[in-house]
Amino acid sequence: MPVHRLRSGDDAFRAAIEAMTSAPLRPEFTWRTIPAPSKMAPSTWACTGEILVKDDELASGRLVILHDPAGQESWDGTYRMVALVQAQLEPEFAVEAMLGDVAWSWVTESLELHDADARELGCTATRVVSQSYGALASRPSTVDVEMRISWTPEAEDDAAKAPDLAPHFAAWTAMLAAAGGLPPAPPRIAPIAPTHHARAPRPEEVGDAR
Repeated sequence: MPVHRLRSGDDAFRAAIEAMTSAPLRPEFTWRTIPAPSKMAPSTWACTGEILVKDDELASGRLVILHDPAGQESWDGTYRMVALVQAQLEPEFAVEAMLGDVAWSWVTESLELHDADARELGCTATRVVSQSYGALASRPSTVDVEMRISWTPEAEDDAAKAPDLAPHFAAWTAMLAAAGGLPPAPPRIAPIAPTHHARAPRPEEVGDAR
């Protein structure tokens, strides 16, 4: 099965993806391509990513990039970034009323940090608190956060050119890092200790995130 779907002759999209994936990224981030959805746009590309510090997975997610040369009205453009960010936070976040606002700040500040100009930006942040009782009462409480984000990257001045996707890819990695408790950091620096304890939720804990 191919890991991406490219419309025949879509050289601009292919070149944009190649340029994006060759740009340097922060050292804690690892990623791999996965099969992309086939019905959302003529050309699509997808990957999963994780933030790893000393073999601990602090956050995980998925990124899908869509391209429709004819554009889609809801996108207000011809490209669309669709991202997922997941992390498990400290139990103290269970009573943090502003967690949604904090998660939203991770999105906006990550885009700003990497000069990733975006429009039609939207985000849904979901917090899941799990507590055990009875025979399972010894299990610690857990707090999972899941963010679903989408935005349209600003196009080049020349509408025929694809937007520079590298800043948007880097912004997504910064969202993962923020959810994992890492402060903003430029590429190619030594890993920094997390500002809060977090790890990516395990599949058996949160189910299928699709």
